[in-house]
Amino acid sequence: MIFEKVQEGKLVVRGEGEIIQIEPWGRDCLRFRSTRRRQIKNQDWTLLPQEGVEVEIRIGEDKAIIRNGELIGEVANDGRVRYLSSSGEVLLEELWIDHRVKNAALRKARNYRALSSDLFEVELYFKAFEDERFYGMGQYANDFLNLKGCVLELAQKNTQISVPFLLSSRGYGFIWNNPSIGRAELARNHTCWAAKATRQIDYLVIYGKTPAEILQKYMNIVGKPSPVPEWALGLWQCKLRYRNQEELLGIAQEYKKRGIPLSVIVIDFFHWPHQGDWKFDERFWPDPEGMVKELEEMGVKLLVSFWPTVEISSENYKEMVERNLLVRTEKGVPTIFTFRGICTHVDFTNPEAREYVWNKVKENYYRYGVKMFWLDEAEPELGMPGFHYENTDPYFYENLRYSIGNGLEVSNIYPFYYAKAFYDGLRKEGETEIVNLIRCAWLGSQRLGVVVWSGDIPSTFESLRKQVRAGLNISLTGIFWWTTDIGGFYGGDPNDPEFRELLVRWFQFGVFCPIFRLHGFRLPYPDDPNTCPPEELTGGPNELWSYGEEVYNILREYVFLREKMKHYIVEQMKLSIEQGIPLMRPLFVDFPDDPVVWNVEDEYMFGSNVLVAPVLEKGARTRKVYLPKGTFWTERSTSKTYDGGQWIEVKAPLDVIPVFFKGNERLF
Repeated sequence: MIFEKVQEGKLVVRGEGEIIQIEPWGRDCLRFRSTRRRQIKNQDWTLLPQEGVEVEIRIGEDKAIIRNGELIGEVANDGRVRYLSSSGEVLLEELWIDHRVKNAALRKARNYRALSSDLFEVELYFKAFEDERFYGMGQYANDFLNLKGCVLELAQKNTQISVPFLLSSRGYGFIWNNPSIGRAELARNHTCWAAKATRQIDYLVIYGKTPAEILQKYMNIVGKPSPVPEWALGLWQCKLRYRNQEELLGIAQEYKKRGIPLSVIVIDFFHWPHQGDWKFDERFWPDPEGMVKELEEMGVKLLVSFWPTVEISSENYKEMVERNLLVRTEKGVPTIFTFRGICTHVDFTNPEAREYVWNKVKENYYRYGVKMFWLDEAEPELGMPGFHYENTDPYFYENLRYSIGNGLEVSNIYPFYYAKAFYDGLRKEGETEIVNLIRCAWLGSQRLGVVVWSGDIPSTFESLRKQVRAGLNISLTGIFWWTTDIGGFYGGDPNDPEFRELLVRWFQFGVFCPIFRLHGFRLPYPDDPNTCPPEELTGGPNELWSYGEEVYNILREYVFLREKMKHYIVEQMKLSIEQGIPLMRPLFVDFPDDPVVWNVEDEYMFGSNVLVAPVLEKGARTRKVYLPKGTFWTERSTSKTYDGGQWIEVKAPLDVIPVFFKGNERLF
């Protein structure tokens, strides 16, 4: 291998048909890129540029070393790469099983399979350590907080969000800087990162002595969110779906009549004439400006659903085709989604498409006072509903063509540019408090004024349990403002006692999420959501009073609790942004020296002073709680104090979620 030190503190290695480039990317961070192309491509995707730092590069006979602060990168003259702390501890090391370790040629660490002159399918292998734990990676409802042993599909799908940042218990963070479809194998025998189509391997390693330190440095690389304004921290009322303006205003008026504070109410999908028209259907929403004003007078903001789908009957379809503003197929019929129409999607990777859509939104929503948007279908979702081939996987990414490349190469970045279209549009209009709801995310999405929700999930206790773990992991990837459909989306029956219990427990969990949002597709359902008239495309009731008097009284009290918590949440949100750590976070972020907390997956810190232990089992009226060592804890429901560093069992009747204050200050 030929080692070369170049300007700007980069180490370049050439040999055997490969180029490697390692450079600093902020403090205690090294960025690695390699390819079999002629040169490294300068493509940062969504990473933020970093201020220059001094690095040390030493080139010897058998290896080259690049040091950035406390992190050392080492390339041997046989091509092996590893990363060490300044004290010499190995953090991460490539896995080669061949002559380098006196073995037959079984495995190479860096593998390239040519797809074209510029594109490769790549695999990158690292050694596995038995005691290593992995966290982050986005949102995977697989029932694991510690992802060691999991295989994760790197692809955006409804309920699955790929944000490929990995936090290791060995003292490093890892960013897979590649929007290609792929996978991450976090196995016991190796760690493998794979991309189906890419021009180069591209990743970053971040060193930190604690999880909080790693997260702080990571957030400087991908960007921090803006704080959510206080008016958005109360209850968001939503269901699939309010049919018309009269019904929506009636719900808001009922909340007002009952004296229940309401922050946001939502107009869901198919309030438009056709997908891609992006305007109110005047038959059902005759006076949007008057509606917004009436809601504002009640202290309620309006959130309106937006879908990126464009059906062939839309008034905008032909123009968008002519201007190349739509996602296309590489071959075959140019349609990729068929829910209630033959559709494709807006190509938000195209700046012209982003501007075109915003101008339509400005004309048909913003000018009426609508300033919050629900950015649904953000993966984008693919599928052929209505054709009844339910056993066929519709995700053929290789047949998608975006303005920036083939779907295999770039699909995972789509939600970032979707959010950017609305963020840029609102900022251009002078808006500073931007709060949009979105169903998917990518590295850096948090800096675009979004709240992420977890998608169309089941209404079960199992699903609730999985959401806790999924929410904690996605929070570690920079998505600080996260929420769920309280009660789940599919399958909830307002008259079923079991579902009513689930709703209470989920509602309690929702109070202690960054955003507090009630939503769902409640029974009964229309016969066929794909073909029924739009006025019938609605589920059962989903307001606080829809579940009987006992449930109503409990939920009502928790709405008022959330109101009392607003001051604390505002304060903690500011601290989260300043410190670069999420509001809702696993216990090990605050208590890394307590070995027990690394295995606690169903409790979390909500800010620095509140520990939450949601009830996640049907019929449970007690639960075991671990209280981290190093402080004492006060139980909110009883004011009883406990020493940290112990497991306790506490009572949890239906109207109680176990919550503990750090120390003896009762915060709310």
